[in-house]
Amino acid sequence: MAKAGKKLLDQINYPKDLKKISEDDLIQVCAELRQEIIDQVSCNPGHFGASLGVVELTVALHYVLNTPYDNLVWDVGHQAYGHKILTGRKDVFHTNRKYKGISGFPNRNESEYDAFTVGHSSTSISAALGMAVAAHLNGELDRKTVAVIGDGSMTAGLAFEGLNNAANKNADLLVILNDNNMAIDPNVGGLNEYLLDITTSQTYNKVKNDVWRLLGKFNRLNPNTQKLFQKVEHGIKTILLRQSNIFEALNFRYFGPVDGHNVNHLVKVLSDLQKIPGPKLLHCITQKGKGFKQAELHQTYWHAPGKFDKVTGEIFKQETSEPQASKFQDVFGNTLVELAEMNDKIVGITPAMPTGSSLNIMMAKMPDRAFDVGIAEQHAVTFSGGLAAKGKVPFCAIYSSFMQRAYDQVIHDVALQNVNVVFCLDRGGVVGADGATHHGVYDLAFMRCVPNMTIAAPLNEIELRNLMFTAQQEDMGPFSIRYPRGRGRIIDWKKEFTILPVGKGQQLKDGTDLVILSIGAIGIEAMDAIEELEKDNISVGHYDMRYLKPIDTELLQEVCSKFKHIITLEDASIIGGLGSAVMEFINDQDYHCKVTRLGVPDKWVEQGTQQELYKECGYDKDGIIKTVVEILAEQIN
Repeated sequence: MAKAGKKLLDQINYPKDLKKISEDDLIQVCAELRQEIIDQVSCNPGHFGASLGVVELTVALHYVLNTPYDNLVWDVGHQAYGHKILTGRKDVFHTNRKYKGISGFPNRNESEYDAFTVGHSSTSISAALGMAVAAHLNGELDRKTVAVIGDGSMTAGLAFEGLNNAANKNADLLVILNDNNMAIDPNVGGLNEYLLDITTSQTYNKVKNDVWRLLGKFNRLNPNTQKLFQKVEHGIKTILLRQSNIFEALNFRYFGPVDGHNVNHLVKVLSDLQKIPGPKLLHCITQKGKGFKQAELHQTYWHAPGKFDKVTGEIFKQETSEPQASKFQDVFGNTLVELAEMNDKIVGITPAMPTGSSLNIMMAKMPDRAFDVGIAEQHAVTFSGGLAAKGKVPFCAIYSSFMQRAYDQVIHDVALQNVNVVFCLDRGGVVGADGATHHGVYDLAFMRCVPNMTIAAPLNEIELRNLMFTAQQEDMGPFSIRYPRGRGRIIDWKKEFTILPVGKGQQLKDGTDLVILSIGAIGIEAMDAIEELEKDNISVGHYDMRYLKPIDTELLQEVCSKFKHIITLEDASIIGGLGSAVMEFINDQDYHCKVTRLGVPDKWVEQGTQQELYKECGYDKDGIIKTVVEILAEQIN
């Protein structure tokens, strides 16, 4: 055993160091790793509960597998903090999710131990299957491939597609189902109930274990004894569970459920599974937030709690004597309830993000009219299309980044049908610490090319409220409203509803030197920049376009007739968005204005605060001022 007071984790920088530790000491390693995560995340906010829940599984995997030669794929990556600490990033983990620091998710560009870059759910099985097949084709028959996927992620169609194809390929693949009955919010749907049934069936597990041990004694006489049992095992499960095993119906050998917090047993099970070829699924029961009482009791709240006291569990709130503006998501959530009280056709839909999108407000007040469909963005969109086809007005709340997963359904099942689904795209623009996988910077571009689609972005909370009011009017068709992560600036935003005419923008400031056309809340940065420029007697006009499609052609004609140089501003990709739309208009109408586009450039933007990323991309207040000054200097020269 390790000497008292000696930290084993200090001796571990890579999995090769972990393998030098005795199995008896792995419990202490787990305790120290769990405390390291608590110490780090308490002062450097990140995803907390998920990583605490897989500490023992993480240690066991790296103890048994030969990583990075063996492929270890984490689904989403919320749970990969322990993995990062054990794979060469312990000394830099304090930079996790910070600007120019390490990513909050596994990233192939960061470490050879990160077999696949992740951030969105349900990709692990398909990716791992590809790796397993590649290993077979390369003749690397000793290379193992493991996918770790949560029960929340298992609700997505992509996970089932991967399972189904893995059975056909007969690949040497191990899928570990990390079952904690949680995604971010509690899981919903039939699969969740099914997993609970398997988990709680002590009768089945006792019978299986007793028979397996008994047949193992006869196996020395007849090697086929246990194989014969496997053929009838499916029937036993059907009798005792009153249903067939879905995984074995897909030709996976099912093992479990096992205690995901017994590291020594996990090491034994994983070692045994290494010797069994073909597709296998190990069902591990874990507790999200394990080892930190508050995180165990309030799992949704402690998914990513911010800074907290690691001893008392007190979550630190930002102290301010000034009243704070509401988050855009809360403006959405509260406004939706108001609208639903006025219009009984309105329903709310979200794919597993009721708290993150604030649809939970409507779910609490109108449970029969608000639906969490699980991690299933494609289903959420087509489900909304079906509701709209029969006269309902669905408000489908999805993060912009996750809407990418349902693009075909937007086109085929909503826009082509020309039904009134209101897409409320939360986290539009750069989102901050979650980085490249979560920035919602493509929706303006990919929605703009879809026929029948109305695209809007509010400047502030009042506009968000009024756009939602406008979108649920009769015969509106598909309507997309995108708004950013975080808070606005308006405290008193509950004003009387006003229709905002579709395709009409507004002049915010008159000017003579040049003009800025902005869309969305990033226009606030332009307002701040213009205020600074006025101190130097620089006169800049400012228009809030409000709608990208249909775009305000009368406003553009006015602007193009008055100004020689136009700056477009969007918290989105400059390819295909507002800047592109303005340049297309100028070309089609044969104007001769020059356009400078400010927005997200054609590159992957990594993690950092929103302000740090605005600055990096050149469209924060200072970046806008710099652009204006350079343009005017060029005009003089």
